[in-house]
Amino acid sequence: MVVTVSIDSFKGSLSTFQAAEAIKNGINRVYKEAEVNICPLADGGEGTVEVIISATHGEMVSATVHNPIGTIIETSYGIIPKTKKAVIEMSAAAGITLIDEKDRNPLNTTTYGVGELIADAISKGCRDFIIGIGGSATNDGGVGMLQALGFEFLDKLGNQVSFGAKGLSEIVEIRTENAVAELKECNFCIACDVKNILCGEDGCSAVYGPQKGATPQMINDMDGWLKKYAELTKRVIPSADATVPGTGAAGGLGFALLAYLNATLKSGVDLVIDEIGLEEHIRNSDIVITGEGRLDNQSYMGKAPVGVAKLAKKYNKPVIAFSGCVTDGAEMCNEHGIDSFFPILRTPCTVQEAMECNIASKNLSDTVEQVFRLIKLFK
Repeated sequence: MVVTVSIDSFKGSLSTFQAAEAIKNGINRVYKEAEVNICPLADGGEGTVEVIISATHGEMVSATVHNPIGTIIETSYGIIPKTKKAVIEMSAAAGITLIDEKDRNPLNTTTYGVGELIADAISKGCRDFIIGIGGSATNDGGVGMLQALGFEFLDKLGNQVSFGAKGLSEIVEIRTENAVAELKECNFCIACDVKNILCGEDGCSAVYGPQKGATPQMINDMDGWLKKYAELTKRVIPSADATVPGTGAAGGLGFALLAYLNATLKSGVDLVIDEIGLEEHIRNSDIVITGEGRLDNQSYMGKAPVGVAKLAKKYNKPVIAFSGCVTDGAEMCNEHGIDSFFPILRTPCTVQEAMECNIASKNLSDTVEQVFRLIKLFK
């Protein structure tokens, strides 16, 4: 029996690697000779770099950058040596988890560190980029990132504008001639499942501003500033379009990447699936296993497990999913390629206990074992 395991992390509990090993353990209790191929999975958010670099035998590289409030930090990104492709998570430099709650103010937080990561990768010879843009602390329209790459956003005195969303209100002129020259040789593919546009009621300020510390007045101000920024950008880059789905991702970073770096947006899970070579493994499998921490009525909407299932159905492979918990509406997954799913919780306990790594791992292995015992009856 050949089984491919490609499961997302159980956030706060098991990493994709830990979950996959627990599943392998459960399978091998029943089928000792089974060939279990582990293909770690991510959806373009947290863990994407680790997954892609592991699957492609890449390497992690350290870099010194500024965090969202301008503090210098040590962080990292990945490089695939064979192709000189850089794999970056914007959250490694501009993520909301990098700063204390008291410092979460989108008027001040910047994406400058993301530009520093790109510049560092360019200096190391990278010209192809994968960038995951989930989990930002920012709403600066990506201006900070662009400033780090040599683009100039000038105020009425001819100085670079301030960091953060407040800097958007100061822009009177945009210059591109001093941008890093190598950017013209670079290709950017952005892992993005967010469909929000830049401005308006569905824009980044209104939808994501509150979780980043924005008040109603700040949201209104930032939305207006972003609109002005988009209009100024269009004078310099006529192809810029703030109404493209995804331009509102990461506080407008999506807009900056599309307009200034000619990036392409792609579903996070589809991008990861392509990079890790999952299709070849699935083609040669008897059974495909996937899952995530929680299966619910949102799981079929672009989430990683359904992305795996969709690919598996291309080759008519049976798909089983395991999750920490299952809620009403999860049955929609059955209509999107997941043939059967199983929650792993075995005894009443607190959420904290259920998420403890050792307990979750044991519960997952034990549940997988019982499912494969049933499979064995019909083989």
